[in-house]
Amino acid sequence: MHFRDIVGNGDIIRQLRSYADREAVPHALLFAGPAGTCKLHTALAFASYLLCRTPGGGDSCGHCPGCVKTAKLIHPDMHFVFPVINKSKSSTRKTISDDEIENWRKFLLTESNPTYDKWLSVLDAGNQQALIYTEESDSITHKLQLTSNQGGYKTIIIWMPEKMHENCANKLLKILEEPPAGTVFILVSDDPEHIIGTITSRTQRIDFSDIPEDVTAENIERDSSEFLEIFIQMMRMAYARKLKEMKLLSEDIAARGREWQKDFLRYCQRMVRENFINNLHQPQLTRMTGSEQEFSSRFSPFVNERNIAGITAEIQECQKHIEQNVNAKMVFFDFVLKLIMLLKQ
Repeated sequence: MHFRDIVGNGDIIRQLRSYADREAVPHALLFAGPAGTCKLHTALAFASYLLCRTPGGGDSCGHCPGCVKTAKLIHPDMHFVFPVINKSKSSTRKTISDDEIENWRKFLLTESNPTYDKWLSVLDAGNQQALIYTEESDSITHKLQLTSNQGGYKTIIIWMPEKMHENCANKLLKILEEPPAGTVFILVSDDPEHIIGTITSRTQRIDFSDIPEDVTAENIERDSSEFLEIFIQMMRMAYARKLKEMKLLSEDIAARGREWQKDFLRYCQRMVRENFINNLHQPQLTRMTGSEQEFSSRFSPFVNERNIAGITAEIQECQKHIEQNVNAKMVFFDFVLKLIMLLKQ
């Protein structure tokens, strides 16, 4: 993640650059604001900037060894703390962030808008609430004792500190009072009023506001372009009966995370509707981008009164199965197999 990837928040990015360039980075920062305001992505970009060996142009370079590792979220000086549900069978130790680190990395790398509810879905939490347990403080202490891999900063990103158990918060307070040199804590909170005051008083707070509507519209357009590209691939492969390619595409979709899959299925549902209306020669009733209209001019004849109900039903079936956490590879491969027959009707 780079500063250039962040939507909006230009003043905040300039402030963070200034901290780093002047070597005056506060030892603890609190990124506060509503969900969807790029706080976590900004934290990742700032950590990448601090850990980059050859920053330039106000951003991390993207190609040094440090950037290669931060891009994969595996840099040894980039640490994460986040809420988890207790899956430990031990009576003496609860689950900590490191136990879910692979799911966490995949979540951040595939989810454009990471939220607490989406993370609960990844954890398959059911009715449980994810927390940062007391045991996490021992893990943080251990990480702080490690020597910096590159002799520079060590960053610890704490996501949703308001979910921290009181005992863990009290232990963290002692660490914040005398942090090791070169350590930067970045607390990322949707609800800072529920963090204990003794912690917030020891942080430099930066408030994130909602993204302007015009910037949000631009971001939605970018997401729609990605969905359109995959939708086109899926329909063309199904029509041409390219089973091997269909299987690979299903695996790619399955690797993207459940929230992304649900958003994609909603997009598929809309595109099927738009193409059916276009096939009825009612363009004034459609709402498509230029790229969507271009594809629809060729694809809409294949969405007609003989198959519209069947295609819609199969998408709804996919949505139900994804909600139930059925194996996504099987769900999407089965879907494209059924499309083979439906598109021929």
